[in-house]
Amino acid sequence: MRRKQHLPQKDCAQCQRPFPWRKKWACCWNEVRYCSSGAVVVPSSQASHGDSTKFWAGMYP
Repeated sequence: MRRKQHLPQKDCAQCQRPFPWRKKWACCWNEVRYCSSGAVVVPSSQASHGDSTKFWAGMYP
């Protein structure tokens, strides 16, 4: 049995945070670049996951 601390990790291409291997990525781990679907949507200038209010502030008058 593998322990979670022994799973491979990558750095997210958008937010630069490390994220571990997931079973759903077993067949395509080499192509995975982002930690979540939220990291893909957020523009580079708003790459911080913790502060989404700035992202939404400019979208509505």
